[in-house]
Amino acid sequence: MSATPAHRTIEPLTTHAAGRLAGGLLALALLAGPADAGARGARSKRAAAAPATVAVDYGINLAGLPIGTARLAGAFERDRYVMDVSAVLTGLVGAITGGKGSARASGTFAAAPQPGAFAIATHTASSGIAVRMALARGTVVQAEITPPLVDMQDRVPVTQADKRGIIDPVSALLMPIQGRGEPIDPENCNRTLPVFDGATRFNVVLSYAETRPVQKPGYAGPVLVCTARYQAVAGHRPDRPGVKFMEENREMSVWLAPVEGTRVLLPLRISVLTTIGTNIIEATRWTQGGPTGTAGAGATGTAAAQASLQEHPPGQ
Repeated sequence: MSATPAHRTIEPLTTHAAGRLAGGLLALALLAGPADAGARGARSKRAAAAPATVAVDYGINLAGLPIGTARLAGAFERDRYVMDVSAVLTGLVGAITGGKGSARASGTFAAAPQPGAFAIATHTASSGIAVRMALARGTVVQAEITPPLVDMQDRVPVTQADKRGIIDPVSALLMPIQGRGEPIDPENCNRTLPVFDGATRFNVVLSYAETRPVQKPGYAGPVLVCTARYQAVAGHRPDRPGVKFMEENREMSVWLAPVEGTRVLLPLRISVLTTIGTNIIEATRWTQGGPTGTAGAGATGTAAAQASLQEHPPGQ
């Protein structure tokens, strides 16, 4: 089997740090396993308290040109979460590449997400790749990439230590509010995301830049603007121009907005300078649902995540 198709397919998801946060928006994962009878009984007692839900639709633009759309649907109940993300390239780019993908992550969160399961599948007209991971307390216990990556001699090895204390690319989109602070406290920007996508281990380092008012369909209020930096750790090819470009990249940012009825923030906008222009993924509609939010036209987008949270607890 040639290494080219797998390598070219996974590179956009593993070489561009904040772009991988956007790449996390190329996502399905049906990785939640069956629960035992005792867990089902406990869930039935909690059924009356519906999870808070949110659905965010995004437009994807590269160098000022629209090239695709994406959607994030999340459900949050106490300290548990399920998030589904999907994206499709449209227009001429979509016609040429056939690019689309979907993913799911589930787990618990406190100061940071602790995923129990993650999976992603991406497809182009010529190839496709799927990644599945099972995790326990931030440690990868099982991972599978199909087709498998070829061991390139110049790739920095991924050790067992690199698979501990990590989060997956979809869970990296979930930013728990720090401590007992307010949602728009600048400290909520200041964090390091230790991401492992099944092939590459890297950090996304966020820092506070400013707070600004934003008005979008379904959301009006302040957002945190965080700058982002990419730090390669393992699994990358250090001499590749793309890796060096991202390590030196100072033009990356994410806007974070609070999800009503929860203590989490989600991206409203992600901006990443690439070698061919700035890639911007920006919300076009924000739809809140659940016990404290008001469901709108897009509320059905969270139905799958909400049902999954109730029927398949993360990590089971």
